[in-house]
Amino acid sequence: MAKRKLQEINAGSMADIAFLLLIFFLVTTTMESNYGIRRKLPPPVDKNQPPPPVIKKKNVLEIVINGQDKMLIEEEPADVKDVKRIAIEFITNNGKDPKSSDNPQKAVISIKHTRETSYKMYISVYNELIAAYNEVRNRYAKQKYGKPFDKLTEDEQKAVKDVYPQKIAESLPKS
Repeated sequence: MAKRKLQEINAGSMADIAFLLLIFFLVTTTMESNYGIRRKLPPPVDKNQPPPPVIKKKNVLEIVINGQDKMLIEEEPADVKDVKRIAIEFITNNGKDPKSSDNPQKAVISIKHTRETSYKMYISVYNELIAAYNEVRNRYAKQKYGKPFDKLTEDEQKAVKDVYPQKIAESLPKS
């Protein structure tokens, strides 16, 4: 019996096919992009700049989150679900409660957290604060302009933001 020689497979066009498949998948695949938290950072501090004005303690709502994701608001234990309500009360106080903010322009919310604080907890608290500002601005827009904040013109939105500026400060707690 004679040995048959195996025929070779013509692989000349295999590289072309692989290249076309690669191009096809690159063009049709969508990439998910994470943006994180969009916020404008303050400009660098000028050494010759005068010190910032002193803020009265009653105009600062202090939120502290520890490494075990336990939270204190004004030194009282609190849960994430309480943040929005407490923030709204603080922002809209307008001097009614002498222990709380004088007016929305002076109201500052301070978030203090440790390096061990989970990203999920930080984002949850931050989202609740943003929701509080959104609700307060929406209420004011409906009262003043008769329509929700997102339906206002740019100038009207700016006017609402001037009445209720978003002032959220962030720092590490003092050890």
